[in-house]
Amino acid sequence: MASLVGVGLLLSGCGLESSAAPADDGPITLGFVNGGSTEFHTCLQESIANTAKSNFARLVTANSHQDAAQELSNIQSMIARHVDAIIVQTVNTDVLKSDIDKAKKAHIPIFLTSVSADPSDILGAVVVNLKAVGKLDADWIEDDAAGREVQVAVIAGAPGAASDLLVGGFTKGLPANAKVVANQPAMFVAAKAKIVAADMIKAHPGLDYAFVANEEMAFAARKAFDAAGGKKVKIVTVNGTDEALAALKDGRFAATVSNSAKDTGELAVTNAVSLLRKEKVEKIATTPARLVTEANADTAPLYCPSDGL
Repeated sequence: MASLVGVGLLLSGCGLESSAAPADDGPITLGFVNGGSTEFHTCLQESIANTAKSNFARLVTANSHQDAAQELSNIQSMIARHVDAIIVQTVNTDVLKSDIDKAKKAHIPIFLTSVSADPSDILGAVVVNLKAVGKLDADWIEDDAAGREVQVAVIAGAPGAASDLLVGGFTKGLPANAKVVANQPAMFVAAKAKIVAADMIKAHPGLDYAFVANEEMAFAARKAFDAAGGKKVKIVTVNGTDEALAALKDGRFAATVSNSAKDTGELAVTNAVSLLRKEKVEKIATTPARLVTEANADTAPLYCPSDGL
């Protein structure tokens, strides 16, 4: 897993970390409020930190650890630091209104990653079409099942944000011959996913497919399925990390959807900086998504920055 970048002084009470002096004058200062500590979040932060550096922008970071109350506290801390804009990878789309309202009152714009909001309320966004991502995995199952009656399990992430959109896109995209027999969140935590998967295969020994909301959980689910005699369960998942591409090649995973954290981070910083400078740039950009299987794994996009910075 990639290491966090730009982590310096830990400020007590709010989980705020700084790689730069407080914003006053000179270069643009960006705040980044990350949502968690999965590989996606880690790679996203590394990409944002690298791109901020290359754009001569200061960066202040915080992590909400999948806690909506912590996210709002982090927004308030960024406001207190007088950053020029706050990039947010939210933990819950329902709390975004409070985040945005707080920042607007302080005249500090918010730029969103992965999801969007009313364009008039935000500086901009880099959107991952999570419903479309989920549907790509569902489409793969439809093709693979070829009309057979099949059982499908869903191991979701944390309710309330990205996971709900992913799962919704997946379940709605499934054909009528694919029945969802189990659907349970594992909070994007591998250890929880292992327990959830073990319970699912025990309750549904005839399980054919499992959709897992990220690859870290998918690896844990694979181990649980295999240990319980469920080696035939085909796993479809999301992200496109190097480890997952290897798992596609050796058969542990059947499909994943490339959703590059590197691309999302780069777009977030470059577009936020351009919009702050009143330059012409797409206000709501989209990170490309692509179905990846064993057949095209060698040409999948880079998921995480590889320069080791």
